[in-house]
Amino acid sequence: MTGPVEAPSDVMDISGFDRVGKTAPKPGETTSHVVLDFGTELETVGWTPVLDEHGKMIPFSHLHNEKKAIIVFTRHFLCFCCRDYIEDLAKIPASFLQDADVRLIVIGCAPYKYIKQMKRDTGYRGELYCDPDRQIYKALGMIENLACGSGSKHVKSSNLVGVCRDLWKGMKSSWEAQGDMKQQGAQFILGPGNDVIYSHLDMKSQDHTSINELLRLAGVQQINYDNDSPVINM
Repeated sequence: MTGPVEAPSDVMDISGFDRVGKTAPKPGETTSHVVLDFGTELETVGWTPVLDEHGKMIPFSHLHNEKKAIIVFTRHFLCFCCRDYIEDLAKIPASFLQDADVRLIVIGCAPYKYIKQMKRDTGYRGELYCDPDRQIYKALGMIENLACGSGSKHVKSSNLVGVCRDLWKGMKSSWEAQGDMKQQGAQFILGPGNDVIYSHLDMKSQDHTSINELLRLAGVQQINYDNDSPVINM
């Protein structure tokens, strides 16, 4: 199997909603299915830079202008839920993404100097960037709270064990901040251009979209994770 891809009026509370496509909600449709077009916000942050592991600035729009991209925003880099999720992202074969002509991108809110360590810890060798000032996080309305949550199949540790792991990693890094502890993440499927195929803003640390659902919506072949029922790609 090919290995992981290498890097080259009133306001309604819409947090935690899944949004697919650009169709307006129908009369009587529940708010959990409200669809929002992030086009305006994407234009606003298009030239806002993310940083690669060398500190090079790359405009956010350059990540999804040319082709479709699955973009995963994480919490702080000491978060065990995010690390477990990225470990599972690392299991996606490069050939699956290449065949679908889709990029896979992870963005964190830590200082960029921690990117290399995050890749070493998770085995993820794909595109990983940072938005340490959280300009894009804020512009796209991502949630800030300390809610933990539970139930994600991508998280292998209990909350107790995971928090202990976070504390241990924090001690080894001299307790230097690796992102805002209150910042929750999000998942988007964008492009080409400012086309918004899917978006989900996390309410809790384990509220992220399942990886196979992201792959399905992006038109990428799904994979079998531990304890999954066998995936049948049509």
